Amino acid sequence: MALWQFTLLGNTVSYGKKSRKKLTKHGCNEPFRDRYYCPQKKWFMKEPCPFLCQHECRNYEAMCGLSMAQM
Repeated sequence: MALWQFTLLGNTVSYGKKSRKKLTKHGCNEPFRDRYYCPQKKWFMKEPCPFLCQHECRNYEAMCGLSMAQM
């Protein structure tokens, strides 16, 4: 059982018992306070991801063998 969860479902962002409309097209770099959500890591980063979408992220992983989760 999770105490607190951040999820992206369709066009909605849910965190805890609250929800709002998604601000970014693909869910990458979805802002939350002073952090940015990374769907690949399923957690928050201090700075925005350099990729525009998850497709670019997967391409980088395929070419370099590194995923954002390892960075």
